Amino acid sequence: MRGVHLRRRPPERLPDDMLLAGLGAGDAQLALAFVRRFQRTVFGVALAVVGDSGLAEDIAQQAFERAWRHAGLYDPRRGSVQTWLTSIVRHLAVDAVRVRRPAPVDPQDLMSLIATITDTPERRVLAGETSTELRTALAALPPEQARAVVMAAVHGMTAVEIADLEGIPVGTAKSRIRAAMAKLHAALPTPRADHG
Repeated sequence: MRGVHLRRRPPERLPDDMLLAGLGAGDAQLALAFVRRFQRTVFGVALAVVGDSGLAEDIAQQAFERAWRHAGLYDPRRGSVQTWLTSIVRHLAVDAVRVRRPAPVDPQDLMSLIATITDTPERRVLAGETSTELRTALAALPPEQARAVVMAAVHGMTAVEIADLEGIPVGTAKSRIRAAMAKLHAALPTPRADHG
């Protein structure tokens, strides 16, 4: 009876690599759990790159299909499942951007992007009172600096990953992040502790 209990462990409690193996093996329950676990990240990365929610949805679907087809190629020595999947999404999104004519990112589009990717309970709490000020400060940044800081702060991407994604030198990516952070720090009010 004990073995049955272990095998019936809820999919949401399984490690990422086991869910990926289930996806690759065609296990519907594990595949659904895999998609649910990563859908926000996959969509957020695609949206950050392409700036179009419809296209980002298509790219997210393609990314999950590619993960399903290539699940057997995943090598844990080269990074986590999330890193592997994020790399797939980024490459698909960059390819999609290359096909389309380049267009500058409208600050309003950036604001809707930030609203989409910050819509989690934890991030809503953090956004709280400063969300309006943050949106205003981000909108005032040059688009390339705003993109860089969103990719770094929200998606946890490194300067190397941002440089690869944007097709720029690593030093330029670091400069954009630093400049954006300095401008945001100057524009946003400093939190003060209440000593009531």
